[in-house]
Amino acid sequence: MKSILLSILALCFAISVKAQNINAADYGFLPTASGMDNQKALQKAADNGGTIVIDQPGEYLLGGTVYLGSNTSLIFGNNVKIKKDASNGKFTHVFLNKGALTKTYNEHISIEGLNLIVNGVDQQRKEVYGLRGQVAFFYIKDLRIKHFRCNDLESAQFCIHICTFEDITVEDAIIKGKKDGIHLGRGKRFTIRDCVFQTKDDAIALNAHDYATSNPELGYIEDGVIENCYDLRNDNEKVVGYFCRILGGAWGDWKPGMKVRNSDTVIANGRMYRVQAKADGTEYVSNTCPTHESGSKEVDGIKWGVVQNDVTYSAGVKNVVFRDIFLYKPRPSFSLHFDNDNYSRSYYPGSVIPTQHNISMHNVQVLYPEKQNLMLISTPIDLISMHDCKLNNSTISFIGKEEILKNYQDTHINMVGCTFFGKEPVKLISVSGGVCGKNITFQSTGSSIMNDTFKVSTSYGGSKLIIRSDLPGLEKTIVQ
Repeated sequence: MKSILLSILALCFAISVKAQNINAADYGFLPTASGMDNQKALQKAADNGGTIVIDQPGEYLLGGTVYLGSNTSLIFGNNVKIKKDASNGKFTHVFLNKGALTKTYNEHISIEGLNLIVNGVDQQRKEVYGLRGQVAFFYIKDLRIKHFRCNDLESAQFCIHICTFEDITVEDAIIKGKKDGIHLGRGKRFTIRDCVFQTKDDAIALNAHDYATSNPELGYIEDGVIENCYDLRNDNEKVVGYFCRILGGAWGDWKPGMKVRNSDTVIANGRMYRVQAKADGTEYVSNTCPTHESGSKEVDGIKWGVVQNDVTYSAGVKNVVFRDIFLYKPRPSFSLHFDNDNYSRSYYPGSVIPTQHNISMHNVQVLYPEKQNLMLISTPIDLISMHDCKLNNSTISFIGKEEILKNYQDTHINMVGCTFFGKEPVKLISVSGGVCGKNITFQSTGSSIMNDTFKVSTSYGGSKLIIRSDLPGLEKTIVQ
């Protein structure tokens, strides 16, 4: 009798769980339907939230964006593929949270098993200025993307783009193509794990500052873990971008007569405004303060867009751990920098200097033989910790220009238990002449050298190096 009762209870529980799930096929989301019919069907299925299951194998055309609200989970079964369809016109996002349109937080959204075919449908900046992901979230808390695949990323849109977030996880993703794989704007507490990248542009972008067209808001990105990720090489393409781009920036209050150009930011009336102009280097003189509360407006021939109402004067990246990273693509792996080109000027002259903080690397492995910058640094950074990393002909290069920034602040670099596989002498730390008045403290302990011909040297430009090292060529304390 007891066993029968337990069986009945188990059956009731199974029926209850099944009843809570929505099968998108019941709403007409089918491999045989048109792109627009599928968009309408999946939107209708998702409108009430809950768990939406797509389990019938096949290739589903999707002719427009599907908007997701809070407490919504999409689960895609095996051999289910979503293919963007431009039969009724190009569109930007495959999935976008509803709150992105009103800057209202959505919470508890998950997408599992999405296999996305971009199909050449590559459209920028439609719903939210600066948001350009194929899968995009803006004002989001408690987000999880798992078992994600995309192999044909085009050159205009990022694959996954998330800005203004709390508590997000992207895991088990394979992303290949021409643009950024995972592109983050401001936010806190994030995990990116178990991902494979083969992207022409950045595999991962932590862009606290960014082009005006590449992030809708500005601010710090902090408290993150990036682990068990692979940056694969592709010998058939020109090497550009980085495994991880880390962008900082700073700006100030609007002043009459100030000179601005595309993507410059100013603060006025408790709001942040950015110049939305052509990326042609044109410099404009602003004599009238922008005052509009939302959207874009032209003032003195300058198009100003409202960015956000919570004011910050700087942006950067803080407290990020890179663990178990496998670098096969011969490009600068980590870049900490300011933009200073026609598209964007991260640091407005005279602003308070922003500092990137506490970057930690554990078991980062350089697996290409070419001489290359492991780190390319042109922003202030206070601490870089490296533990049990496997390095080859790798360099840490500090570059900069006095006309951009006169104080690049002090940096501590600490290597513990790192192994060097290089055979030729390498300039481990290089400082350009434009980085003046900087103190760099470098310490290495427990290093392993795999070849007797390997030696380390440094160049220090106008800065001072304080070195305590067990590496050949740097065995004693040096002050330069």
